[in-house]
Amino acid sequence: MLQDDPETPPPQSALMQLAAAAAAACPAPSMAPQQTGSSRKRKAPGDGQGAGSSVLPGPVMAAVPVEGPRLPKRQRRPVARRSLVHYLNGRALGARGHAGLPGFESELRGYAVLRLPELLRERQLALGPLNKVFASQWLNARQVVCGTKCNTLFVVDIHSGRITRIPLMRDRVPGLARPQPTCGIHAVELNPSKTLLATGGENPNSLAVYQLPTMDPVCLGDCQGHRDWIFAIAWMSDTVAVSGSRDGTVALWRVDPDMFNGSIAWHKDAGLPVYAHIHPKDIEAIPKATTNPGNRKVRALAFSNKNQELGAVSLDGYFHLWKARNSLSRLLSLRLPYCRENVCLTYCDDLSLYAVGSQSHVSFLDVRQGQQNIPPLCSREGGTGVRSLSVHQHIVTVGTGHGSLLFYDIRAQKFLEERTSATLDSFPGPTGRKLKLTCGSGWVDQDDLLAHYIAGFEEFPNALYTHCYNWPEMKLFVGGGPLTAGLHGNYAGLWT
Repeated sequence: MLQDDPETPPPQSALMQLAAAAAAACPAPSMAPQQTGSSRKRKAPGDGQGAGSSVLPGPVMAAVPVEGPRLPKRQRRPVARRSLVHYLNGRALGARGHAGLPGFESELRGYAVLRLPELLRERQLALGPLNKVFASQWLNARQVVCGTKCNTLFVVDIHSGRITRIPLMRDRVPGLARPQPTCGIHAVELNPSKTLLATGGENPNSLAVYQLPTMDPVCLGDCQGHRDWIFAIAWMSDTVAVSGSRDGTVALWRVDPDMFNGSIAWHKDAGLPVYAHIHPKDIEAIPKATTNPGNRKVRALAFSNKNQELGAVSLDGYFHLWKARNSLSRLLSLRLPYCRENVCLTYCDDLSLYAVGSQSHVSFLDVRQGQQNIPPLCSREGGTGVRSLSVHQHIVTVGTGHGSLLFYDIRAQKFLEERTSATLDSFPGPTGRKLKLTCGSGWVDQDDLLAHYIAGFEEFPNALYTHCYNWPEMKLFVGGGPLTAGLHGNYAGLWT
């Protein structure tokens, strides 16, 4: 049983570097000192009728001292310390009652999203002989759950490097599930409250749901579901998930809350877990295209919570959209401008856009307009394809098949660029070169390499099949392995 490790406070080096960069790029405007009282001098009684004086009619009388307690003098208010460094130190020390500067936190977060990629540095993680990391998600500040091509579900501790394997759930009738070692686990997704995790079972056609943080099994969707591998999963709510399969169908699953509250999922006396077996509440088929009717494999899913809509990408080169409530109701199907190897999809909440990755491009779709209003970006990575996508605010992170990470600003419609080093005479500025982070070599089975490939190829780049951010900690986990199907190997890296 996995236990959540106590969260450690985030390192301040990245924050301080961002603060220094922000101060260099945007000098703080001068602020007028705050007034601590009225600047008008007090006038003696009888000097005249000032704006704030009050004179009573009648003869002028001499001032008579009044008995009683004296009012305390008005104390000067402390001047607000609005220094950026002071603000960050206050956050690090956990200052009580520290209210932060108005609008400053959102501005700093936006600046961090824009400048963090150039500050990231890699630390590779050893995964042993596991084959190709296909999916990953952060469980907490120090644990990442991953799925591999060799059908292994595991949790890695990024601090100690310890790997904990999670047992896979078996179908009710195991004999019906044929062993398919080349498929693996392609999707790992957490529900919005991070209390449930959905992934594949021992049979890659089945949907498995685990309870967090213990990773106890809850239920397995192996009844009247998919007839082929599950490639994608998306949560619509805390108890409703959707899966997309290679059989060309999209299935909607509902998890009964009683299953993970202890009334259904329990343990036998022998200590073996018992879990429910469920069937989909709705299942819809991808419409057949006239151009390639035999290749309707669902490759990726993305859910828009704001619009309650589900987007899907199929390998026949189409984008499909459903209204997702208690069932799935198809709204439209669009032919993609770049329709080769469409294997990843994500949704940008801030701009209400879907981003689709293909062999050499990322296309942006605004389904409200029914067309592509933003020009696509070209990865230009030797045709190895876009293998993973994510978007935060207006920055798209692209994991390529050539072992590199690219960063694209949707608003500016250009890639982030490398910046020059700051000197005493100049601030950091763009160099005109695309910012590209190149991942390490990972691990490759040398016996497999010698048996299948000729000499002359010293190394093969890793395809980055998955990446996920931990924004509060300013960390990025990246996973993958050799792009060539016949090579056995893996890559995992922590960028901080």
